[in-house]
Amino acid sequence: MRALLALVALLTLTAAREPILVPEVSQHEIEVRQGFTGTELLLFGAILTPEGTRAGPDYDIAIVLKGPTESIRVREKQKVAGVWVNAASSDFRSAPSFYAVASSRPIGQIVDDKTAAIYELGLPWLQLSPIGSIDPQEQSRFASGLVDLMAREGLYNQQEGAVKVSGQVLYQARITLPSRVQTGTYTAETFAIAHGRVVASATSRVDVRKQGFELAVADYAQRNGLFYGLFAVAISVLMGWIAGRLFALV
Repeated sequence: MRALLALVALLTLTAAREPILVPEVSQHEIEVRQGFTGTELLLFGAILTPEGTRAGPDYDIAIVLKGPTESIRVREKQKVAGVWVNAASSDFRSAPSFYAVASSRPIGQIVDDKTAAIYELGLPWLQLSPIGSIDPQEQSRFASGLVDLMAREGLYNQQEGAVKVSGQVLYQARITLPSRVQTGTYTAETFAIAHGRVVASATSRVDVRKQGFELAVADYAQRNGLFYGLFAVAISVLMGWIAGRLFALV
């Protein structure tokens, strides 16, 4: 009984010492209007003890910003008779449309691979949920191809050392959202890490929404898909005809 009471007391004391994260973001709502060229989010906050004092110097911070998930099909290109054609493909059920991780130090220096995989701390540990059965090597190849493609488009990135910690209590990081970001709710999850273990986490949300003319067009396209498609084709034909007439006059 004494051993049990001692264990309970030890666990209670350990839990009481765990830090508390107080996260915030510079914008909780981002409006996508005509001419939107992207924006920069400032993610900041404090890491405190339960008593409200600074938690100390033994903590690293990692911040993961994720966009809405979507189903994605990745196709592999092969050259056949001098022509590039679609070959094998793989489907992923829930790939994030945007993913960025910022950390105070390189991820490999603050957590092991297992912990990084559990919390998806870094591009190599991103869980993409493939659909159907596929050879593990093939699955890894297609997943790496998807991550590389999204990274080249600026939609996936990893910034090690981008989180700045001040006075052993305040932290901040800047993450850029490019103009091609998908609308929806984004989650910014902050992790406090000590001695290779995640000891605290907190989540903030950011809504990316279309406004103005873009919102009206998107709503009309959703409600009247057929007419929107016909209108788009008609506009394309008209613009082609006008361009042809202009070139004929030159």
